[in-house]
Amino acid sequence: MLATLSALAAFPDQLEAHFAAFAPEQRHWAPTSWEGVPSEPFTAIEQLCHVRDIEVEGYQLRLRRTIDEDNPLLISLDGEAMARERRYAEADTSAVLADFRRARRETLALIESISAEQFSRPARFEGYGELTLRSLVHYLCSHDQQHLAGLQWLLGKIEAGARP
Repeated sequence: MLATLSALAAFPDQLEAHFAAFAPEQRHWAPTSWEGVPSEPFTAIEQLCHVRDIEVEGYQLRLRRTIDEDNPLLISLDGEAMARERRYAEADTSAVLADFRRARRETLALIESISAEQFSRPARFEGYGELTLRSLVHYLCSHDQQHLAGLQWLLGKIEAGARP
C-alpha cells in the first residue's frame, strides 16, 4: 500500500507536468477518432477538470460512504455528461490545478485517518463489483494512471499528425 500512497501523493505534480507538455493551442485539441484512448475521450483541459471533479464527487464521497455505511453501493459518474454540463473546455487551468491539489491533500488526509480494520470494510462499486476500502484506494491510483496515459496518448496523436 505504501507504493500506492506514494503514487497518489506524487500525482498532482505528474498531472501538472504532463499537462504542461501541451502547447496552449493544443490543450483543446481533439483527434478525429478516439479509438485506443486509455482514458475517457477528453481533451487535455477536460482531463484536468475530470480528475478534479472525480476526486471530490467520486472518490472522496466513495471513501466516506464506505467508512460510514454498511456495504454501500457506490455509483459511477458520467464523466462525459459532467464535461458538457460544466463546460470543461472553458475552465481556467491554474484554478483547476489548484483545486485538484487541495482536493488530493484532503483525500490523502482522509486515507491516512483510516484504521487497519476500516480498510477491510466492504462496498459494491458500479462497474467494478465487490471491493474493500483498500481496493478503492487502489482504484483511485489506477484512475490517476489512466489519465496520465490519456494525456500521453493525446500527445502521441498530436505528434503523429505533425509528421512531414
